[in-house]
Amino acid sequence: MEHILDVRGLEVRFFTYFGVVHAVNGVSYQIGAGETVGVVGESGSGKSVSAMAVMGLVEQPGYVTAGTVYFQGTDLLTLPEREWDKIRGNDITMCFQNPMRALNPLMRIGRQLTRVYVTHTHARAAKGRRRAVELLREVNIADAERVMDRYPHQLSGGMCQRVMTVMALMCEPRLLILDEPTTGLDVTVQKQLLHLLRALRDRTTASQMLITHDLGVVANICDSVVVMYAGRVMEQAPVERLFSEPKHPYTRALLQAIPRVESRTMLRPIPGDVPEALSLPPGCSFHPRCTSRMDKCVRFTPNLVMVADQQQVACHFYAEEKHG
Repeated sequence: MEHILDVRGLEVRFFTYFGVVHAVNGVSYQIGAGETVGVVGESGSGKSVSAMAVMGLVEQPGYVTAGTVYFQGTDLLTLPEREWDKIRGNDITMCFQNPMRALNPLMRIGRQLTRVYVTHTHARAAKGRRRAVELLREVNIADAERVMDRYPHQLSGGMCQRVMTVMALMCEPRLLILDEPTTGLDVTVQKQLLHLLRALRDRTTASQMLITHDLGVVANICDSVVVMYAGRVMEQAPVERLFSEPKHPYTRALLQAIPRVESRTMLRPIPGDVPEALSLPPGCSFHPRCTSRMDKCVRFTPNLVMVADQQQVACHFYAEEKHG
């Protein structure tokens, strides 16, 4: 499969008064043309920061300190800002997690949506407005014309989330990054939004990166999954394989913590918390919470190794199994 996005060895550091925050630590993954990849993990695992690095939006005191991010053959990390202006919002767009902060509070919804379209396509505003109304209706906003004339504070959080999704879709990007897109939406609207994303992918062969805590959403729409913890990739696999044959202890723990209607067994929460990025533990970052840890897990950081077709795991147990 041709890769539209190829991230290799990505590192992001925040140089603060309290010390260096190791937010993203050598992350590598690929997204194929027309593929939807889910990026999952607990809060603080580096999911959103890695996506912001892909978008060129890491702000001081944060810096991308290592790695490459190739988009359609071009290393985005080497581009000057004027070149980014042609790509960001057009070829690559991002739907942010907090829509109330992302939307301009002083500008009507219609003007914000239309402005995105006109800026990148140089079309007339009337055409941009028609496209915005059409997309608003597709995400189940029936009174789209009225919403176009409202300000963000006049809408609910769920409606603002849908407006942000529409804004990201306005120019039919080659890569769409969605950070917790179903947050604040009821089940019916979630279903309609996921249907819209599938339809967009099928119609345009656009690729999608879905950052989420909701493994149910991942199972519903994603082709493959990247599992992150403490700024590292723990496991990467096709979605069916990840759910049926999870390899990493962290992946198995995440799946065991999912509530299931048909199951009468108690949920098994993961003990402990994600470590602070200011003071990551040595070796495998998951070892303080891992019930399968070995002595070497405390001392050495495992590399990603291929354990099955398209399935990679960063765990000493599988590294030994592969080479032993």
